[in-house]
Amino acid sequence: MNQFKRNIESGKLQLGTWMMTGSDTVAEAMARVGFDFLVLDQEHVPVDSADAIRIDRAVRSAGTGVTPLYRLAWNDPVLIKRALDGGAASLMVPFVENAEDARKAVDAAYYPPFGKRGFAAVHRASHYGMNPDFVREAREELCLILQLETPNAIDNLEAIGSLDGVTGLFVGPGDLSSAMGHIGNPAHPEVQAKIKEAVQRCRALGKPCGIVGGNPDLVARYQDLGFTFVALGSDMSMLVARAKEQLAAVRGKAVTVSGGQVY
Repeated sequence: MNQFKRNIESGKLQLGTWMMTGSDTVAEAMARVGFDFLVLDQEHVPVDSADAIRIDRAVRSAGTGVTPLYRLAWNDPVLIKRALDGGAASLMVPFVENAEDARKAVDAAYYPPFGKRGFAAVHRASHYGMNPDFVREAREELCLILQLETPNAIDNLEAIGSLDGVTGLFVGPGDLSSAMGHIGNPAHPEVQAKIKEAVQRCRALGKPCGIVGGNPDLVARYQDLGFTFVALGSDMSMLVARAKEQLAAVRGKAVTVSGGQVY
């Protein structure tokens, strides 16, 4: 059972973080911290299919029930197929702009007659051919999240989110702020207003909506706005922030650490 999917569909708040180090050791440790989900980034981190399986195994080995949410490099049928055959249970597809993009992702993620995913019987996801319920589970347990990263995508929110097979939506504040002329500043009032609009429309549609915040204050604001799943920073930002804090303490210097920004 994909517990992450069940939780967000029921409206239960899920807190996670981004995995930017590409390290299976760090991923295993983060799986023991208490996060509800971990985003395995393949868009901005050089993590290929084999790396993803290694990190996935490390996360699941922690025994905490956390499984990775794969953020793919692009809305590409080959990347989607490889991630799913490799054992991914939850996918996040970036830069979905309209219903046509959404249909492309759904077609690639589901077997016929629901989609057009290519079939192979023996791979990691099917327990190497030893899971007789694999095809049914591939339909029922897949969590497919589509990312909205521009004002145009948010304008098309209902057309994207209402497509059968789409589990939820995710607002990308980094690219959204860039597209709105406020690059690097997702806290800008205009960007925040657009984010608020997106989550309100998503909730009206009855779809779970996620986002990432670079610090606890922003994450708390997103919770108050009604986001169902929210990521706090990343493993890399937390590592760097703690290292700076410790180094400053040793050198006897005061330092203010925000936790960094992750988009």
